Amino acid sequence: MKVLLCDVGSTYTKLTAVDIKASKIIGIAKSYTTIEEDVTIGYNKALKLLEEKIAGNYGIFNIKFSKKLCASSAAGGLKIVSSGLVPDLTAKASRLAAASAGGKIIKTYSYELTESDARAIEASKPDIILLSGGIDGGNKDVLLHNATLVSKISGNFHTIIAGNKSAKDDISNIFEALNKESPIDDMESHRFDRQFKSPKNKIAKNIVFTENVMPEFGVLNIEPVKEVIRNIFIKNIIAAKGLNNIQKIMDMEIIPTPLAVLEAFEILGQSIGELMAYDLGGATTDVYSIADGNPKGEDCFMNGLPEPYSKRTVEGDLGMRYSMEALLEQINVPNFIKEYSLDEADYYEWVNICKEYKGNLPIARFEKYHPIDEAIAAEAVKISTNRHVGVKKKVMTLAGEAFLQEGKDLTGVKYLIGSGGAIVNSKNPKKILQNAIYTPADLELLKPLKPKILLDKQNCICAMGLLSRIDSKLAVKLMKENFKEV
Repeated sequence: MKVLLCDVGSTYTKLTAVDIKASKIIGIAKSYTTIEEDVTIGYNKALKLLEEKIAGNYGIFNIKFSKKLCASSAAGGLKIVSSGLVPDLTAKASRLAAASAGGKIIKTYSYELTESDARAIEASKPDIILLSGGIDGGNKDVLLHNATLVSKISGNFHTIIAGNKSAKDDISNIFEALNKESPIDDMESHRFDRQFKSPKNKIAKNIVFTENVMPEFGVLNIEPVKEVIRNIFIKNIIAAKGLNNIQKIMDMEIIPTPLAVLEAFEILGQSIGELMAYDLGGATTDVYSIADGNPKGEDCFMNGLPEPYSKRTVEGDLGMRYSMEALLEQINVPNFIKEYSLDEADYYEWVNICKEYKGNLPIARFEKYHPIDEAIAAEAVKISTNRHVGVKKKVMTLAGEAFLQEGKDLTGVKYLIGSGGAIVNSKNPKKILQNAIYTPADLELLKPLKPKILLDKQNCICAMGLLSRIDSKLAVKLMKENFKEV
């Protein structure tokens, strides 16, 4: 039995072939994702290369696959705007739910949305707006206010309501009364007081109610939201991104790439222990932690919302190609050049080259700039780690000195795993990933102390997440074989 595992990314379409009976990967190939044309073009090019490799290495011609599975993050994946009541509670809960479902969080709001917020949301053209706020039976005014504004925003998106269940009937009435699909040519002049008239049945297709992400104070409930986001991706986003033709030849529904990656790291963590992992791509840097993250020591106490055992954060301003300019804005260039011993002229030349080529960068042609690219990747890892891990602060109490922890304590994770082209294709992946390890300069950050560093050398983590849906034991076995310590 041979299976084909496909990852349609924003830059590359990657195919991995696995022989289930022989328990091994028999071929990997990739081609540029043809987003502007038809993604099946890039898929077919990658498939041809894969078949040629398998024929050359194993003498298997006209290979037939028993199963074909696919994940995708083409065109940047699911763009999600999330909104909650309090920044450290329901707003954070909705953000965690959206990220763990495979979405790219482009903005998180707290408290009541303003008209300028609504205009900014419309301009960002999200795929999903996730509204939360209030525990069940608690405050519902903010959720109702935000639902009213969102109902009047034009655009082809879905609204998920995952807040106080007491507000459900009122919100249903809001969306029935207003047609959010009607265009607003001049939002400033309409001032959101326009009454729209359109058949009510059009509204129901774009609003989904699910369970509260925080039904009780301090209690996370993100699995129902994850399932809703996944279903929206399957039923709607695939067609919108032009993936419907590939879906027709797959044996299971296409899922978001980050969800497949998270599932792979989850089953790997169950086998080898707590870990952190990095998927450093052209558009984002995704960070995963599979660890409880609870406070260590009797004098340390959790402050704020507990976080999930399996956590993903996505940094849309830390990509190596499409969002490279945003990444570089966060770097002190003189200090950066000095720290990594770079040539200043070469640095600016490389930045201009990246601006010119964007995602289709022929990296092999620019050998002299590799150290600069690796240094930028190292900064992406450092910044994304600092955002992902928790913080431990000293406080004074009546009983004496104590500590408050916010976020996850990841000091004890056993492994750091690097994936994504910028890490896998680097000559010094260890040097890049070492920026995730604690140093004295990190002070209160709860970063890993002494982890082993592993490299996903074949960049197959997404494929293993897909494979886990057929054979999780084999997926773990192949990850252990292919992830090499550096």
